[in-house]
Amino acid sequence: MPAESSPSELDQLPDRDTEETSEWQASLDAVIRRAGPDRAVYLLRRVHEHAARMGLALPALLSTDYVNTIPASAQPAYPGDLALERRITALNRWNAAVMVTRGSRLGLGGHISTYASAAWLYEVGFHHFFRGKDEDGSGDQLYVQGHASPGIYARVFLEGRITERQLDGFRRETDGRGLPSYPHPRRLPWLWEFPTVSMGLGPLAAIYQARFNRYLHHRGIKDTSASRVWAFLGDGEMDEPESTAALTLAAREGLDNLVFVVNCNLQRLDGPVRPNSKIVQELEARFRGAGWNVVKTLWGEAWDTVWQQDTEGALVRRLDELPDAQLQTLSTRDAAYIREHFFTGQALTAIGSRLTDAQLVELFARSRGGHEPLKVHAAYRAALVHRGQPTVILAQTVKGHTLGPDFASRNANHQMKKLTTEQFRTLRDSLELPIPDRALSGDEVPFWHPGEDSDEVRYLQERRADLGGPAPLRRVVAVPLKPPAPGPFAALAKGSGKQEIATTMAMVRLVRDLMRDKEIGARWVPIVPDEARTFGMESLFPTAGIYSPNGQTYEPVDVGQLLHYKEARDGQLIDEGITEAGSMAEFTAAATSYATHGEPMIPFYIFYAMFGFQRTGDQLWALADQLGRGFVVGATAGRTTMTGEGLQHADGHSHLLASANPAVVSYDPAFAYEIGVIVREGLRRMYGPRSEDVFYYLTVYNEPKIQPAMPVGPSVEEGILRGIYRFRAAPPSGNGRSIQLLASGTAIHWVLEAADILWSRWQVAADVWSVTSWTELRRDAMVADEERLRGVDRTPFVTQALRGAPGPVLAVSDWMRQVPDQISQWVEQDYSSLGTDGFGLSDTRDAVRRYFHVNADSIALAALDRLARAGDIPWETVVQARG
Repeated sequence: MPAESSPSELDQLPDRDTEETSEWQASLDAVIRRAGPDRAVYLLRRVHEHAARMGLALPALLSTDYVNTIPASAQPAYPGDLALERRITALNRWNAAVMVTRGSRLGLGGHISTYASAAWLYEVGFHHFFRGKDEDGSGDQLYVQGHASPGIYARVFLEGRITERQLDGFRRETDGRGLPSYPHPRRLPWLWEFPTVSMGLGPLAAIYQARFNRYLHHRGIKDTSASRVWAFLGDGEMDEPESTAALTLAAREGLDNLVFVVNCNLQRLDGPVRPNSKIVQELEARFRGAGWNVVKTLWGEAWDTVWQQDTEGALVRRLDELPDAQLQTLSTRDAAYIREHFFTGQALTAIGSRLTDAQLVELFARSRGGHEPLKVHAAYRAALVHRGQPTVILAQTVKGHTLGPDFASRNANHQMKKLTTEQFRTLRDSLELPIPDRALSGDEVPFWHPGEDSDEVRYLQERRADLGGPAPLRRVVAVPLKPPAPGPFAALAKGSGKQEIATTMAMVRLVRDLMRDKEIGARWVPIVPDEARTFGMESLFPTAGIYSPNGQTYEPVDVGQLLHYKEARDGQLIDEGITEAGSMAEFTAAATSYATHGEPMIPFYIFYAMFGFQRTGDQLWALADQLGRGFVVGATAGRTTMTGEGLQHADGHSHLLASANPAVVSYDPAFAYEIGVIVREGLRRMYGPRSEDVFYYLTVYNEPKIQPAMPVGPSVEEGILRGIYRFRAAPPSGNGRSIQLLASGTAIHWVLEAADILWSRWQVAADVWSVTSWTELRRDAMVADEERLRGVDRTPFVTQALRGAPGPVLAVSDWMRQVPDQISQWVEQDYSSLGTDGFGLSDTRDAVRRYFHVNADSIALAALDRLARAGDIPWETVVQARG
């Protein structure tokens, strides 16, 4: 009985010519019998490749042989002076090693081996590919591998953009003249554009940067068609989930302005990346499967003549099966070991016998595609001319290359921070540098510069001039935006009348109205991770349009409705799908456009509060490092306002996390008019004539409430912006029973109700204060403390605001008690707090607030307890209230 066919073996299309099909199958059988399965596989691959070139729609092969994608015969002519470029690269290698060694002798650490492996990957790009900003203000965007930063500093030193004193200050920043350890724009804002040492975030950010470049172009903000994003990554770094999280986005949108260069030195921090398999092949399959163009540059020129001897494919098969850890071992061993463990079998033995011992060692110890400028140039050129897909270049290197046998391919080389004097002598000789022995006789190895008028420096500067100026470079051209018209803010100041609206809706309406502003409307970049309808943003679909590089190729199901789904090539709204990490990467690209492209944009990123600082906190720190500007909005905030969703959606701590980030200006507004005041001030601070490198974080709520009109008074706006103002004064009592109730966000409504209970039942007079920012109050107070140590006597704003207010202070919020407790030490009255510590849970709002003891009755009881402790009321009153 014939075996039952599996679904994969069933062809749903009828065979129109079974005889022809049988002939093809018989031909394949004959090849297998006559020449073996390897020959059959070879022929099928070549036929498959030919079919692809002819435009036939076939599934792509996920991996190819472990050889270079571009054969030597197809390499383009090299456009530069190789002799000069080799001397320049040698100088950079030397100065990078000296820099790290000097720092390490002071206990500062550093990394040498990464740049040693990647030097030519950078140098070829700097000499021939990476565009500067002088031509169009944008140039190319370079995401430099963090551990390779010493080599970039060495190059910038050779250019004359930093001094030897600064090189010597590597990792010594407190005097303001040193260099940060990694690419940190906040620490070196004229050089670095992108922070990349939080591994995995660089690849993700690079994809969305390339996507945002297209967004600017398609919306007519700026022509970025010449800009290309180059992301330099480590093969070990690709294990980070963020590294590959957006590969399909890049392919789906055809981002051929994006190039990944993965430095495949086969080593992570502790050893081989894939000891028992092959990371290059794995990455090739992953990128090809995601729809990328893959270029492998694995082997150097020494292999080119060896391939010609492999008439049976034995060498290719051996390399295909060789695990990475064994290849790493081969790169450290002598010729006898290589002959014994690699050139086995009749065909390989014959090839090995025709090679000298020196040639064998050269093949495995040094001849890698990533170390040779002709191979790197060919790969980069292929990436530049490719259209319709992003490109990844998998460049094989040796970690610690040129640093000597103690470093090259050693498992521990990531932790090896310095060279001995003798190792420096060996390095000098191998790099052929004209450094005399006497320069190496002291305790400190010198930096080496050939002179400002040397051939090397002139060549380097000429190449950069031809490519549009220096790189990397961060350049900020002040382009202050005009303030928007007052109408949208005035609308919020009037309140909502009898209509109940949530502060989330108030925020969305404000942004919608500001997007219509003639001056800045086009600058807004609303970003949402597939929750636009949740936040009431569907009105933007037909008006602003959802950005899509392909436009809308279908008729939406709701085409006849007023708020129909509309995608457009020039759409303004970015609806990212279910990816907070992707949304945050997009926000970062928009938030730094003022520096990257000289075009200030106003990103507005709204998300479920729980999925902001908790889920993407590392990206928010990277945003701060990159000096991003914009509005980050945590919607459905607090632990008790979205309680049907339960624990996973109950945010009671994001303000605590935000308070740790110095670049975050965080607010927890209670009313719509507070939002208007805060956003208007944020626009001034971030986009006005004296722009600041901060970004705003606002939390808004989904609980509909009547929004009051803005109170009248000169101190209200100041209080909103600085963090506290009295929203409602207590009725006059004269009985000595007074308390100050402080609240932020939605808690203001419970506190107002509690104040009414205290007055109506217990004749306790309660002033109600709206605290818009616990964190800003704390920061102001900390600055005042610091000023006092310098002899400047200034009272913190929160102390001034509450000074003389009668009774104790009770602070309430929908957050953990640590949030309001931030200000306790600067309040002169007795201070206590209520909050929502613990895990969230599902129930009605009222039930959950009773559970956390933050409902109105619980607040009133806590207030009576504080008054009794102060001796202002008898304890019997507290007992009665517990009733």
